[in-house]
Amino acid sequence: MYLVRHGETKWNQIRRIQGHSDIALNELGMRQAELVAGRFRSETIHAVYSSDLSRARDTAAKIAENFSFSVGAHPTLRERCYGQWEGLTYEEIRERFESQDEASCGIETFEDMQRRAVAALSELAAKHPNEAIVVVSHGGLINSFLHYVTAGEQGTGITRIDNTGISVFRYVDRRWEVLQVNDTDHLEA
Repeated sequence: MYLVRHGETKWNQIRRIQGHSDIALNELGMRQAELVAGRFRSETIHAVYSSDLSRARDTAAKIAENFSFSVGAHPTLRERCYGQWEGLTYEEIRERFESQDEASCGIETFEDMQRRAVAALSELAAKHPNEAIVVVSHGGLINSFLHYVTAGEQGTGITRIDNTGISVFRYVDRRWEVLQVNDTDHLEA
């Protein structure tokens, strides 16, 4: 399984929390989507999936064009929901919500997002035994999955996942293995 973070958005660029907000790719993000699609051109891919948010769906559509596939879009592959924090910078969050906990702001727990990620990705892997698939999602979800697979050695709070960074996993005997994390060689083109 090739797990790919979506291309850049304006909110990525200015460091605003996106969460479930449906923010489109910016010009650089569209170029990144083309470059990551080029990375997969010579691969044998059996299916392409994505989050249902446009930044992931549009990145996945570029990849799927190589294979004449339609993209299977799934809400379970979305970024963590950040409730009232969405659209704000970290500085604005500190100013407005300093005395409130995450739950009171409508924020999905890390554990809930991680369970959602593991269940969705395991289901897709089981649906495609011995096949290579591409899944385009979001930095937080990918990092939470990586955190799960490595028992906390990598992932959330430790590993950076860049826009269109590719992480590669293998699902064997209902166990996940990490083969590569955050490959961005395609962006050097």
